[in-house]
Amino acid sequence: MGEAGPGAGPGAALGPREAQEPEEDEAAAPGGTRGCRAGSRGGIRVLKRNAKRTGSRSCQSRSRVGSRERTWLKGDVGRGCVYVYGRDSAAAAPSDLRLVLCTVDTQASEICDGEGRKTLFLQLHGDLVRRLEPTEKPLQIVYDYLAGLGFDDPLRMQEEAANSDLSCMIRFYSEKPCQVEQLDRILLSGVYNVRKGKTQLHKWAERSVTLCGTCLIVSSVKDSHAGKMHILPLIGGKVEEMKRRQYTLAFTSAGAQAQTYHVSFETLAECQRWHRQASTIVSMRFSMVDLSCYSLEEVPEHLFYSQDITYLNLRHNFMRTSGAGSLDSLCSLQTFWLDGNFLTSLPEEMGNLQQLSCLGLSFNNFCELPAICEKLVTLDKLALAGNLLETLDLTVLNRMGHIKSVDLRLNNLKRAAADTLEGNKSVAYMDLRDNQMTDLDLSSLVSLEQLHCERNKLRELTLSGFSLRALYANSNCLTAVNIYPVPGLLTCLELSHNQLQCVPDWACEAKKLEVLDVSYNLLLELPSRILRSLSLRKLMVGHNRLQSLPPLLEHIPLEVLDLQHNLLAKLPETLFVKALNLRYLNASANSLESLPTTCPGEESLSMLQLLYLTNNNLTDQCIPVLVGHPNLRILHLANNNLQTFPASKLSKLEHLEELNLSGNKLKTIPTTVANCKLLHTLIAHSNEISIFPEVLHLPRIQFVDLSCNELTEILIPEALPGALQELDLSGNTNLVLEHKTLDIFSHITTLKIDAKPSLTADSALTSVFWSHGVAEMAGQRNKLCVSSLTLGSFAEGVEAVYGMFDGDKNEELPRLLQCTMADVLLEEVQQSDTMFMSNTFLVSHRKLGMAGQKLGSSAVLCYIRNEVADPASNFSLTVANVGTCQAVLCRSGKALPLSKVFSLEQCSEEARRVKEQKAIITEDNKVNGVTCCTRMLGCTYLHPWILPKPHVSSIPLTVQDELLLLGNKALWEHLSYAEAVSAVRHLHDPLAAAKKLCTLAQSYGCQDNVGAMVVCLNISEDNCTCEMHGLTLTGPGGFSSTTTKPATPSCSSGIASEFSSELSASEVSSEVGSTASDEHSAVGLDGSLLPRQERRCSLHPVPPSSIFQRQHSSATFSSNQSDNGLDSDDEQPVEGVMTNGSKVEVEVDIHCCKGKGLELQHPAAEYSSSTPGPEDDSGLVLIIRRQNSVNSNTVQRGVKEKCELQKSLSTCCLYGKKLSNGSIVPLEESLNLIEVATEAPKKKTGYFAAPSQMEPEDQFVVPPDLEEEVKEQMKQHQEDRADQELKEEHAASLPEEFDTAL
Repeated sequence: MGEAGPGAGPGAALGPREAQEPEEDEAAAPGGTRGCRAGSRGGIRVLKRNAKRTGSRSCQSRSRVGSRERTWLKGDVGRGCVYVYGRDSAAAAPSDLRLVLCTVDTQASEICDGEGRKTLFLQLHGDLVRRLEPTEKPLQIVYDYLAGLGFDDPLRMQEEAANSDLSCMIRFYSEKPCQVEQLDRILLSGVYNVRKGKTQLHKWAERSVTLCGTCLIVSSVKDSHAGKMHILPLIGGKVEEMKRRQYTLAFTSAGAQAQTYHVSFETLAECQRWHRQASTIVSMRFSMVDLSCYSLEEVPEHLFYSQDITYLNLRHNFMRTSGAGSLDSLCSLQTFWLDGNFLTSLPEEMGNLQQLSCLGLSFNNFCELPAICEKLVTLDKLALAGNLLETLDLTVLNRMGHIKSVDLRLNNLKRAAADTLEGNKSVAYMDLRDNQMTDLDLSSLVSLEQLHCERNKLRELTLSGFSLRALYANSNCLTAVNIYPVPGLLTCLELSHNQLQCVPDWACEAKKLEVLDVSYNLLLELPSRILRSLSLRKLMVGHNRLQSLPPLLEHIPLEVLDLQHNLLAKLPETLFVKALNLRYLNASANSLESLPTTCPGEESLSMLQLLYLTNNNLTDQCIPVLVGHPNLRILHLANNNLQTFPASKLSKLEHLEELNLSGNKLKTIPTTVANCKLLHTLIAHSNEISIFPEVLHLPRIQFVDLSCNELTEILIPEALPGALQELDLSGNTNLVLEHKTLDIFSHITTLKIDAKPSLTADSALTSVFWSHGVAEMAGQRNKLCVSSLTLGSFAEGVEAVYGMFDGDKNEELPRLLQCTMADVLLEEVQQSDTMFMSNTFLVSHRKLGMAGQKLGSSAVLCYIRNEVADPASNFSLTVANVGTCQAVLCRSGKALPLSKVFSLEQCSEEARRVKEQKAIITEDNKVNGVTCCTRMLGCTYLHPWILPKPHVSSIPLTVQDELLLLGNKALWEHLSYAEAVSAVRHLHDPLAAAKKLCTLAQSYGCQDNVGAMVVCLNISEDNCTCEMHGLTLTGPGGFSSTTTKPATPSCSSGIASEFSSELSASEVSSEVGSTASDEHSAVGLDGSLLPRQERRCSLHPVPPSSIFQRQHSSATFSSNQSDNGLDSDDEQPVEGVMTNGSKVEVEVDIHCCKGKGLELQHPAAEYSSSTPGPEDDSGLVLIIRRQNSVNSNTVQRGVKEKCELQKSLSTCCLYGKKLSNGSIVPLEESLNLIEVATEAPKKKTGYFAAPSQMEPEDQFVVPPDLEEEVKEQMKQHQEDRADQELKEEHAASLPEEFDTAL
């Protein structure tokens, strides 16, 4: 078998494909190599300590890296460490993991000497394994791999190389790891006496013998998995019994240079068992051989003796012209795949393969059509995609008169040339997609039946119509398509995304045309002959400029009609009468005010099942027409002018399965919806519905969306339908759910309702600048693979983080990224001010671990913050993305894209890079048939074709910035940037805006998962970012984004204390299985642990020390510290915090604010009945805030307000507390500090530790020895209160002044 070529780095070819499913890494394994003394080549460094030598003078083992090792690593960026695993990293003891300190010049042989091994093995992405050459440098391989991912800082690469999580992507073994597939193929194995050769020159020696697959493997007993193995192919060979030696078999391979191994067994039964099994293998005749991804540089020699091979796959190897060998011996070969190699030409011997019918040469280095193909007279399919052809030489193609199918995708073709006018009568199929052709004339191909020429730059196309059956010319610049004669056999014509102003005349005369797609063109009218066609079944004319359609005078067989995004004011009056076979009609995004009538009579003949009429001007008068379509299954009437839906009409739509009435002015949903027994989806958000519809009685109902309405109560049955999966009630500001209702709803997988409004410094301040709304819809798929990250208040400053993640068909990675990426961003911001966003993606890619080996996800992340260099400046927005998730900024009403689409179809640079790296791009334009994205998080097994390095852009926010839109691939495929901005710019509620975007995408044909996020920006030139309450600023666009009625700052002595008790994002991540590190959480998200300087903007500088200013403190109140309610640090009484022994740990941050118009009760009255304090009217407000998810900050108040604050739809649409079964319920309002602490998550660590809830009979107990002191303090407090009341009365008589610049 061919030997594996030496690799020069992590992207080099690996040895024979040995797929392995690695287990979890021993990330904390203490075993490691201390390092070795640097020799003449600067190899492994020795740091002398009490260490035990491991077989080499230059290598030592340690259990961990100590301070001296870290100091040594920091001395030079060329130093680093590599992890070396044992044979089986999952089952190995911690001592089998070694951490080797070395340099970029350290060779594999030096590490092997230190380990007492003979060789090292390299594994990439838990899949391919190859043996390292002695001169290869492991640390340099790791650094090259990290550089390929996107790291460019040497210090950062040194740090990443030392991270054990990297082993999920690149790993070194001291022994060859056991492969599960190899173990399954082992038929027989044992240790026997073996002699090589037929003569007596070789001695008998004890060897390990394995009969695996179709080969006999002989190796030494000691190094059976790491040493040199002799592989003897048995197919076509022979196995014989030796007469001179008892119980001995002779195994001989096939061919003139056959090798023989004699194996001596101990018993007759064992000898006979091996003989029977080997005889079966020898007699085998395989017709199909797959040697793809085997790192072969030449065709294996033993294949030349296999006469029965008809199928040979050598894809993804390192084959060159010189390594083709004597292929003429494969006389029976019919299919030969050589894709993904380094071939520039073919050997002459291949001309003898007279039975070869299919030859794959895609993604090699051919510059012209191989001349040898002229000799292959039976060849009918030639694949040359992804090569270097620049000219399509039709003359050479004419000489290959036997070839019927030619694949020339992804070349550099610019023109087609022909020296003669001779016609080609053999080529029936040609694929020219993704080239650079501007004009194409293939009229000489008279037998051409199917042509693909999508994604070129064609302006004019000329073809022969004698045999043409299908033409695909989408995404070009075509203004004219000439086909002569009229294609009488043409059945499919796709010309979308071009510049056609009229439908070609010959298309109207094609008698067998069934599918016509001319969408996304410049059509002004549609020929009447097209609609009168008796063969046309599918007509796509959306996204044109049609103002009317020709009348229908006779019956037509049309089944699918797409008219969306035109200028139609009405449809033909006889459409539903003459097109009785019509099953699908999409007329969304027009100007329709009415619908055509159906057939008269009691029984309608209409077969219409799917009707999309979203975004028109339809009124209630169109509803009676719908009754004429009793077979309707899907009905979309969103964003029209509907005010009522008659109950009698809805009751007749008994087959209705999906109903979308969102964005209208409906007050109610008729009770007759109960007659729609098949209904499984009801979407009616953004209406004026006040009464909950009777949909919970339907047996098949799965999804109900009634968000952004005016619901006040819900009448529900005693038992919910078992199929109900999601109920969205967010945005209903007057809805109050009782505990009984919440208990019933707890069985729903997903329940979305509003959280309680907040009244905190951070939330009130951040709501001034931005607010967000998120919508995610599964569509017609049974699971949602889109997740969103929304942190309106991030870290310590006035900052925000928004993100969206799309896993395509997996939901695991989007959930992991949602939980971990904010933590990673926070750590990276603290380390770097320039590369933090790029490093965030790269580190998140590493943290995906084994989940990211086979799965991938697109991602977009937006970070809003003040410039570090100039704190007085406005906010800046930094956006990074990979894959197809995108972010768009609305500035002065214009759409400004901030991200880049990394896909093969939309990014020519990425397509060129992937092609140069020898990836196989399949006909559906996917890398190795997996994904169309070229940059993603995860999918490490597709490295280096798919990379995690993001596109990063940064832009300062201005007063003209109104909206920030985030969406996944499905959203932007169906909505343009400009349409998305114009659709939601006038909406004041970001939740309703996000819902509308998803609804539009679904009505425009999206059937996949769709996610949208809308962030309303309220940026002014005089933005105030200091920590002061009540600065309500008005921004452009009229967006009102305040969450609560702000408290007014005053120069009076009123003080508000905010008790902030947050769970860091890293703690939240750990609860949901996050892999994010939380080592910096105390410094990052949990900023209140450490005292920090007060944040002030340029409008409100820090006042001199002689003037009273707000003070911050960070303290912990615990009854374990003292029994009298005093804090152990300052021994001062804490007003309002009283306990009888229960442990309460609450982190506090004291701010100054007076709640205007708030009448508050003294907190002590809530806790004690025996020692009531005097009534307090100083405006002291206790606010307890908890962060329960990564998507929202939920706030609970310590006291009830007598006046209810006004809610805003823009920021109240937050997820509530999620139960263990996935349901979400709102956080209940607590009345005191003790209750809040007891409701916190029961964790052994954290800010809360409340083992029990305070019972009603708990009272404030004053120890006898402190009774006099407490009375004295209470008396002093009452006197201070009286003085303060007098001052407030005096201040109330004066005009109120504020100490702000406003």
